[in-house]
Amino acid sequence: MDRDLSLNLARVTEAAALSGARFLGKGDKNGADGAAVDAMRRMFDTVHIKGRVVIGEGEIDEAPMLYIGEEIGTGQRTDDAVDIAVDPIDGTTAIANGMNNAIAVVAVAPKGCLLHAPDVYMKKIAAGPKAKGVIRLDDTVENNIRRVSEAIGKLPEEMTVSVLDRPRHDELIKQIRATGARIKKIKDGDIVTAIYTCFEESGIDMIMGIGGAPEGVIAAAALKCLGGDLQGKLVTYDDAQRERVEKSKADPDKIYTIEDLVKGDDVIFAATGVSNGDLLKGVRYMKGNKATTQSLVLRLPSKTVRFIDSVHDLNHKPEYAK
Repeated sequence: MDRDLSLNLARVTEAAALSGARFLGKGDKNGADGAAVDAMRRMFDTVHIKGRVVIGEGEIDEAPMLYIGEEIGTGQRTDDAVDIAVDPIDGTTAIANGMNNAIAVVAVAPKGCLLHAPDVYMKKIAAGPKAKGVIRLDDTVENNIRRVSEAIGKLPEEMTVSVLDRPRHDELIKQIRATGARIKKIKDGDIVTAIYTCFEESGIDMIMGIGGAPEGVIAAAALKCLGGDLQGKLVTYDDAQRERVEKSKADPDKIYTIEDLVKGDDVIFAATGVSNGDLLKGVRYMKGNKATTQSLVLRLPSKTVRFIDSVHDLNHKPEYAK
């Protein structure tokens, strides 16, 4: 893929963040998501790709844009054919409640390289580069924590494992605490939390638990760029979810490795902070009708990690200033 695509994808996530951040703390998560989707879709119209959405806002009958299967980008003859995974706002509840760690995110890989994960749940485990190759989703919590602690040079009681704060994780949390490890519960946004495992200063060593399958693929794209590791297995709770898995032709019994979720060695990931977080600053509005954003851009071939701080004059971007 064209290396210049990295900066253009940052523009895509910036657009979503600038629109979605207007709803911070206003209790309207659907409004925030709708604004971010609209802005992201408009910006994709300017990107030189032959893109097909494989992870998006739902099926064609569920979403007006960025739906699964939608073709986006300029689509010129010389443009790269790519798979696209998007989450215009990972953390809509956080935005509605004025909370931290909401991001706008996109991952792109050559056509056929991203798993077309259905919109169901996924049991996941992830860790950073030092623990690559030692996590096993089919093993016990105790054994996984022990192996990761040995790999990163910490005692189990010095480890911090992040878990989504959901009732379904009560037993998992008991098992983690039984090893002596610490827990950091999160309300929303398991993509950014998975990324934290690759940054030692974050204090997060592992993630465990059940979250969204689409978010699992997007997180895997970021972790692959950063040298981390992730495994996942689809989880269904009702007939509708089982039908989604059957329709997607995904394997409900397979433990997907990071190489299954994101194939090949050419991946680009971009994320922009919508609300403030430990990894990225959120959108900040300033006098003079200006705003600042901070983005993370990852490119696998070069293993480049870029943090981009931008100042936007909204007088020249009226669509984000409404």
